[in-house]
Amino acid sequence: MASSAAVPFWRAAGMTYITYSNICANLVRKCLKEPFKAESMNREKVHFSLSKWADGKPQKPVLRSDAPEV
Repeated sequence: MASSAAVPFWRAAGMTYITYSNICANLVRKCLKEPFKAESMNREKVHFSLSKWADGKPQKPVLRSDAPEV
């Protein structure tokens, strides 16, 4: 029996909700006027540290950033 329930368009397009919401957030950020655009771009930056493990002990952490290059 086929379901007559509506499928969200992002699911029908083969996306996850996270992918869809990230695309929408990027579009909104790009449409903002200054100074709001600069503020929102600064909030988008993410910094984190990554530690490799050897012999059951963490090695020296490496700081990383996924901020887009401007």
